[in-house]
Amino acid sequence: MEITGEIKKINETQTFGSNEFQKRELVITTKDQYPQILLVEFVQDKCSLLNNYNIGDEVTVSINIRGKEWLNPEGKVKYFNTFQGWKINKTTTKTTTSIPPMPPFGSDEDTDLPF
Repeated sequence: MEITGEIKKINETQTFGSNEFQKRELVITTKDQYPQILLVEFVQDKCSLLNNYNIGDEVTVSINIRGKEWLNPEGKVKYFNTFQGWKINKTTTKTTTSIPPMPPFGSDEDTDLPF
C-alpha cells in the first residue's frame, strides 16, 4: 500500500530497551479532497531512509499496516493500528505540457485553409 503527500514532520530516531530497538516517525499530509495527517513509523534499519528528506518534500511512502491487541492493567482489551514504512521516494510531478508550435504566418501550411 502507498501513501502520497507532503512531509509535515520528521522526528529523530528513538532507541528503546536493552536490545536497542530503533524507531523514527514521519508525519505526512495527504493531498486528497479531505487531507489527512498520518503518522508513519520506520523501524530498525529503515530509520535511515528518512535522512535525505526534508519538511515540505512531496513523497510516496510504501507501508504495511500493523495491528496489535493490548490488555491494559484494568483488564480491558485495546486495539492499535500503525503504518510501518519500508520505502520512500520523492514524488515527481509533470508540469510541462507539449503544445505543437504554430507554423509561421504566410507559410505553405496556410494554403490549406478552406476560405
